[in-house]
Amino acid sequence: MASRCSVIYSEEFTRHDLSWHEENSRRLLSVLSSIPPDIRRRPAEEADIEDIARVHDHRHIRMIEELCSYGGRRYLDMDTYVTGETFHVAALAVGSSIAAVRRALGGEHCFALIRPPGHHAEPDRAMGFCIFNNAAIAAAWALERVERVAIIDWDLHHGNGTQKIFYESDRVLFCSIHQSNIFPWTGWIDEVGSGRGRGFSLNAPLPAGGGIGDYVYIFSEVFSKALRHFEPDVVIVSAGQDPLHDDPKAGMRLFPEDFAILCSSIRQASPCPLALVLEGGYGPSAGKAIFHILDALRREDPPPIPSGLPVRESTKRVARFLKMVMV
Repeated sequence: MASRCSVIYSEEFTRHDLSWHEENSRRLLSVLSSIPPDIRRRPAEEADIEDIARVHDHRHIRMIEELCSYGGRRYLDMDTYVTGETFHVAALAVGSSIAAVRRALGGEHCFALIRPPGHHAEPDRAMGFCIFNNAAIAAAWALERVERVAIIDWDLHHGNGTQKIFYESDRVLFCSIHQSNIFPWTGWIDEVGSGRGRGFSLNAPLPAGGGIGDYVYIFSEVFSKALRHFEPDVVIVSAGQDPLHDDPKAGMRLFPEDFAILCSSIRQASPCPLALVLEGGYGPSAGKAIFHILDALRREDPPPIPSGLPVRESTKRVARFLKMVMV
């Protein structure tokens, strides 16, 4: 039996573009043919200033808007650019992320295929290709309607912006699995939240070379248990496909079908429909990974999680520490 599932997409997401940059429109266009034909496509929705200001300083928002109004291309840092189209496209990314969460709350898995990505953006700073923090804004929107939100970030890089925004909150469970000791050089194992938020940030930094066995171990031993205990009203996935083995940034060894396993792990731990927000992913098999994600979501019963996969001792050490600090 099929489960309700959709994607949000618009050609307008290609208008924030710099052809020679890694984060360009081609990486999104390349995945469109991988969307299963029976998955419903929904239009993008644009956020307003008040939506973005749920997590971002007004000065930051005004700066991005003003820089874009000049036209041309400008770099905010060594990695992050804006064009005359960026403010509008980034507002679409935010609004579409909120729409994905709204649909999840209505009982439908929804994947927002958006750009620019967002999980590195901090309240007053754009960085790491990210302008506004799409997942965090969508979570803040949801918190005005529900009690608890979980954010699972499986991007190759740590979602420093998302963590910073909710670091002192006990209403958001933030779980990140990422490669250690790479950009943005945060997400260490002892970053577990502070104040009321202590124990609600769980970071699993893994050395390069990790495979699906390492990911399944962290999910089953840490993230899934945390989700069951937390009982979120909605689960948001910061879905970056750059842990793929053929990604130009790759230090991990995941394959497209492994992302179906990650979806299954989350679905088995929480009955909530998922809202997924596209983050990184720059390699040739990113589209295949998205196909497997959507295929897993549209099934009433998610694919089984394999057992007996090889797990490195370093991954087991990370899990042991995190189980000691879990709330």
